[in-house]
Formats: sequence, C-alpha cells, structure tokens
Amino acid sequence: MGFHRHVLDLDPAQEVERIVAQLRRDVLERLHRRGGVVGISGGVDSSVVLALAVRALGTERVVGVLLPEKESSPESVVLARQVARQFGVETVVEDVTGPLIGFGAYRRRDEAIRAIFPEYDATYKVKITLPPGILERGTLNVFRLTIVSPEGEEKTRRLRPQELRQIVAATNFKQRSRMAMLYYHAELRDYAVIGTANKNEHDQGFFVKYGDGGADVMPIVHLYKTQVYQLAEYLEIPEEIRHRPPTSDTYSAPSTQEEFFFRLPFEVMDLLWYAQEHGVPVPEVAQVMGLTEEQVQRVFDDLIRKRRTTDYLRMPILRLDGGRGGGAVG
Repeated sequence: MGFHRHVLDLDPAQEVERIVAQLRRDVLERLHRRGGVVGISGGVDSSVVLALAVRALGTERVVGVLLPEKESSPESVVLARQVARQFGVETVVEDVTGPLIGFGAYRRRDEAIRAIFPEYDATYKVKITLPPGILERGTLNVFRLTIVSPEGEEKTRRLRPQELRQIVAATNFKQRSRMAMLYYHAELRDYAVIGTANKNEHDQGFFVKYGDGGADVMPIVHLYKTQVYQLAEYLEIPEEIRHRPPTSDTYSAPSTQEEFFFRLPFEVMDLLWYAQEHGVPVPEVAQVMGLTEEQVQRVFDDLIRKRRTTDYLRMPILRLDGGRGGGAVG
C-alpha cells in the first residue's frame, strides 16, 4: 500500500460502532457509572464525543455541561446549545468566572501582561501565539504576546520565559475550574466524565494536566483531528461547527489552534505525523506531499520536540516505591 494522501481515511460507520461499544463497556462495566457527563464547547471534538456518548448510553443518561467565562466567545455557547438540542441532551450551564476571580486567574495573568505592555488594561483583548509558517522557516516554539486595543490596534512582542510561565499558569485555572465542575455534575449523578481530547492534543501536549486532561474515559484520543472531522460528518454534527476553525477559546482575542500551538493546517500535519510515526522515509513523504525534504524534516523535528517537552503531562503519578499510580491517558 505505502504512504498516500488517503492513508488516514476511516470507515466512519465501523469506527463509530467500535467506539460506541467500547465506551458503553468502559462506563457501565469497568467504571460502574450510570451515565456520562461531557463538557461541550461548540467545537467539533466535544460535539462528536457528545454524539458518541448518546449512542453508547442513551439520551437520558448523558448530560452536556457548558462552561463559559467572561472571556469566552458568545458563539461557543450558541453552538454548544445547538448540538445539545440536536441530540436531545439535557444541558447545564456553569459560568466559571466567579471561581476564576477567586483564584486570581485574571489578576495574575494581567500582572504578567503589564510587565510586557504597561498600557494593558481590561479594555484590551489578548492572546499568545507561536510563529507561523513552520514549512517556510525553521523557527523554534517561542511564544509571542499580542494585545489588541479597543480601537483594534495590535502590538506583538516576544514573551520572556518568566511572563510566559505566569500567563500560562494563571490561564490554566480556566481548564482546571471546568474540570472540577464536570466532576461535581458527574458525582452528583453517579456518572463518568467523558473527555474530549483527540490524538493531536494529547500526544503533542496541547492540554492542561488535571484540566481538560482530567477525565475517566477518552473515546477519541486515538483519532487524528482530520479523522474526528470524518466522524463529525458521518454523525451529522451541525455544519457551522464542522466548518468553524478550531480554537482554544482561552484568550479574549480570537486565536485558532493552529496559531496558538500546532503551526500547521491539520490536513497537512496529520499526514506528516502519521508518516513520522510509521517510519516512512523523508524523500517518499516529500514526494507524496509536494514538499521539500527540508520542509518535511522540519515538521518531523517540531513534532519530536513537542512530544519530548510535554512528556510529563502524560505521565501518571510517580510513586516512591518506583511504581506508577493512576493518571492521565498514555
């Protein structure tokens, strides 16, 4: 067969049936829970997981939890409600702004931002991103901070390690607050928390440990993002969700996942990543993808670097006796 552009094509009906059967066993027999809670954001991953959970457990045993905060995109709530209505799922809305204020999440983050941009205040929007165009140049994963004034003027500067750590640590309260709320609703009902991470997010470290990485079962963690889209089409996820650029919806200024972390369109990255994982020679990959060998190697190196630097996120708890306790998938 060899490497080709359709190597990641699924039989969606067969894959859905396989996931649904395993999810049903995991929740009811292995975890001994009565149903499942899914955090829904209006994105394709959580929408697909919601649809799979309904097929596995039944509409009456699935709850969709919307977890907005003051900086969330209003569109996320609208789309999350839409997909919940489509699948007939009960929804709960939990605004986590209050807990985040209590943790000092916004205050701690803004303190670091003002160390870079003293003029920054609550009227500005903000985001952090990585340099674009990894195919064009071999830039390192050095984050940049962008602020947007009320008039729409953008300023961007490279983030120093200290400020980056403080911004990320403070912002991660968002995912951890949401995880705590999901477990509240799960324990209230004797349900399992069904996670929504895909392979791209989990294996490259685009998640928060004990935040969106915290769940009882991860039904799509083996799927590349492009494969999630294949299931989304088969499951008839609303078109607006399938065509919406994937976002982290974490910072107040709009930012796609490609800008924030991955640096490549998923349809290109997934094929290159598959080739790397399966030991396909660089010249063969370059020929199939219409890229230079240098471009392919550049992406391969970036994927290796991301996985190596985020290894600790996937590690289960380390124990003094040298064994490993329970922990994240992986």
